[in-house]
Amino acid sequence: MAVSSAHETENGHKDGADAHVLVLGRISDDPKAHYEQLKPLLDYVIPRMADVGIREGRILMAKDAQQMGSYMRRGRVDWVTETAGTAVLLHQRADARLMLLTERDGVSHYHSVFFARRDSGLRSLDDLSGHNVAFQRPSSTSAYFVPAAALLERGLSLEILLSPTDRINRGAVGYLFARSELNISTWVHKRLVDAGVMSNLDWDNPRRVPDAFRRDLVVIGRSEEYPRALELVRGDLNPKVAARLREVLLDAAGDPDAGEALLRFFKTTRFMPIDAASQRALDHISDGVARVRAEVE
Repeated sequence: MAVSSAHETENGHKDGADAHVLVLGRISDDPKAHYEQLKPLLDYVIPRMADVGIREGRILMAKDAQQMGSYMRRGRVDWVTETAGTAVLLHQRADARLMLLTERDGVSHYHSVFFARRDSGLRSLDDLSGHNVAFQRPSSTSAYFVPAAALLERGLSLEILLSPTDRINRGAVGYLFARSELNISTWVHKRLVDAGVMSNLDWDNPRRVPDAFRRDLVVIGRSEEYPRALELVRGDLNPKVAARLREVLLDAAGDPDAGEALLRFFKTTRFMPIDAASQRALDHISDGVARVRAEVE
């Protein structure tokens, strides 16, 4: 697997020898699988960037948002595809520019769903005081950043638990990371935790919430809608390169030659401009992410 990076000058930006290279980055816990998803779209994009001096594409993986932020600040990664929470985190930490919305499998926006057992007595987010909730992982937009911020907005404090049996301070909401949506629904169904949260797409997916569980569960809260995914570029990327990349991606949905590459690229159906409503949602997520980092992490 050829995963490489560009040479850097002392100030971290690509030198003249690598000015012709466009580097696509991805935060990944499975680099080989993600490489196979990224490479076809990069191969589609590169020949269409020749008029702005781009002749080669490379892929560089990062293990987390902190490492990706470092890569972007140092000019090692030019373009990243991410969910909204991590995208605004990279904007805050690395001055990354949000460029386009990414519609995946025909869905451009989604929301978070809080749920509990029907026999738990929990009926609203305010009822979660003194109870515990299962998030997915610290990098998840739909199953951590957005729901954690929603609880903070309601005046609830959050504290991480060592296990589901860990004691919760009075008035707080305890939380744990379950790693997968199926684990979240299983933990709630088996009463290991009081509530769980995931995107509405996962909530409606029987592989994430089996039908045998669903009849015993009830929705107790929903977030506002927000963008499902975004394309972003480093803040100091050559404006001509950034503009041409944006144009190529916007046009891709109408080009039959891009069909397979888009499908491999996380089932992308099209790229879209960031409209005013989406920007407001992203601004709200940005405020929420900053608050979660300050008050929870």
